[in-house]
Amino acid sequence: MASGSQEIEIKLAIPDAPFGRLLLRQAGFTVARRRVFECNIVFDTARLALRKTRRLLRVRQVAGQTRLTYKGAPLVARHKSREELEMPLDAPDVFVAILDRLGYRPTFRYEKYRTTYHEAGVAGEIVLDETPIGVYLELEGSPRWIDRTARRLGFHQSDYITASYVRLYLDWCRQHRVKPRDMVFC
Repeated sequence: MASGSQEIEIKLAIPDAPFGRLLLRQAGFTVARRRVFECNIVFDTARLALRKTRRLLRVRQVAGQTRLTYKGAPLVARHKSREELEMPLDAPDVFVAILDRLGYRPTFRYEKYRTTYHEAGVAGEIVLDETPIGVYLELEGSPRWIDRTARRLGFHQSDYITASYVRLYLDWCRQHRVKPRDMVFC
């Protein structure tokens, strides 16, 4: 994602990663970025001021690189749309210390393996996310591209998921009667 823009996306639940890779390959998508492990840490105040307003402050570590992301409150209709501001962090430990001094604490950690796909000459991106609670395709682009691509992959609007991974995890914990902690593989 660019340094500052409007993010428009949906998620689609799929049975497993091999199914997703085959589906995308058959639809003409190729790997733009190989599978990588991501560790994401969400920060918030003790009273969860950001979560209550549906905003997010996240530090993401991927392949030795760290990025800070702010996501504004989403406008949810058929697609989720929200402001996204992102930047690289050269000194993540210092930044985390600054957050601590300002009253922000790590409130949730989630992990996933992500593979990024694209189609030559087409704006829009699909990621295949393997998480501890399931596997998802995330389509990001214009609403028209998302709808057309989802149909091409065999999905309907009723399959669209606009919830965040934090929300999906909390729902999963409720369904499985598990106390929420962090969404991690071990």
